[in-house]
Amino acid sequence: MHFADFIAGSVGGAIGVAVGYPLDTVKVRIQTQRKYTGVWQCIHSTWKTEGVNGFYKGMSMPVTTVSISSSVVFGTYRNCLQGLRQLRGGSPDAPPAKLDILLSGLAGGVAQVSVMSPADVVKVRLQCQTEPYLSSTSQSRPKYRGPVHCLLTIAREEGVLGLYKGANALALRDGASFATYFLTYNVICEQLTPAGQKQPGWMVILLAGGFSGMCGWTIGTPMDVIKARLQVDGMGKRRYRGFAHCVTESLRKEGPGVFFKGLGLNCMRAFPVNMAVFATYELVVRILKQSP
Repeated sequence: MHFADFIAGSVGGAIGVAVGYPLDTVKVRIQTQRKYTGVWQCIHSTWKTEGVNGFYKGMSMPVTTVSISSSVVFGTYRNCLQGLRQLRGGSPDAPPAKLDILLSGLAGGVAQVSVMSPADVVKVRLQCQTEPYLSSTSQSRPKYRGPVHCLLTIAREEGVLGLYKGANALALRDGASFATYFLTYNVICEQLTPAGQKQPGWMVILLAGGFSGMCGWTIGTPMDVIKARLQVDGMGKRRYRGFAHCVTESLRKEGPGVFFKGLGLNCMRAFPVNMAVFATYELVVRILKQSP
């Protein structure tokens, strides 16, 4: 097994969260709350009512768990790629087949759902909780006092399965988006790396990382919208009976455009985030491989 890939994925994922979290909060609120009419209105409203802390609500949970989930994604991807190459009888030095990259990315995205789902539910609910944590009136007191309290409250009120709300949409999102993500990254690196050079240069890694993130989110945004709506369902009155009902109700009430809410913001956030993720990942892998 390639343990370096698990470690590098862990570090890269944590850096990516730190870079992109404020825009992720704005994206989640736009997707789940109709009171926000656009990106700038959401940013202004959040800043005005909650200050800078409003953009970082629920961040501690994903920072601690994204290391595990990113480790799972990158580790599963690399080990699946190695396994498929061996099954085909290919040389270890030969470039991997595009289909193998696609299938390995799909496996990595689906594999992380068991780890990612509870943390993602907590993150989304805290991001959509607009009341300040400290309040003098019971009417505006928030339901969740923090990540751990949110996790325990969901488990108590909705059962353990409540922590896996939207997991099917999350699996569909991450399977397709990570398949696209790794394939795009490899194709760009392959095309821009001079013949005879074993590793892509840092500018190529940054460019490929940014564009692969944008492509992955373009594929994943429709399921991202459904996932967020299912996860937030339960904070108040229940609106959806399940995955299919959420899809049909969202389409009926808001039209096809609803599935691309937050797409521009996802792409805007994805470029710097995935530049940081892949640069950190490649740096850590190279350091670990040089270590005795």
